[in-house]
Amino acid sequence: MKPINGSAQLRKGRVSHKGYVYHVTLTLENRNPVFLDFFKAQYLKRCLVNSDEQGFTETYCFCIMPDHLHWLFQLNLESLPRVISRVKSEYSRSTKTKVWQDGYHDHAVRSDESLINIARYIVSNPLRANLVSKVRNYPHWDSIWLK
Repeated sequence: MKPINGSAQLRKGRVSHKGYVYHVTLTLENRNPVFLDFFKAQYLKRCLVNSDEQGFTETYCFCIMPDHLHWLFQLNLESLPRVISRVKSEYSRSTKTKVWQDGYHDHAVRSDESLINIARYIVSNPLRANLVSKVRNYPHWDSIWLK
């Protein structure tokens, strides 16, 4: 039997379900802080908006950190791997750069978990990373609940 690398082992047996809510983390290759550049972070935000506008996702919350993205959304039209691939590809094609680490981390949100608490966790990432002293001072996040 051929050995399975770490990321493939994590995906073994994993399924995605349309209509489910996922908390996904996408990391940049070598943890390169590409999104310290305001305009590059805003372009990634545009890719998330495009995913929603095309009906693939319904974003509840996101936070673009310098070297990764936290994204809470409902999966609507395609499989989770396909949606993630679309977002990564759109950003990479448009910016003509390969910035993404292979794979991603996902968590299917259970019905007993609070979406608002997950959103609070996501938007407080810049505080925990000591990037800002108040969430409202960080420009690269949004939430349907926390305005």
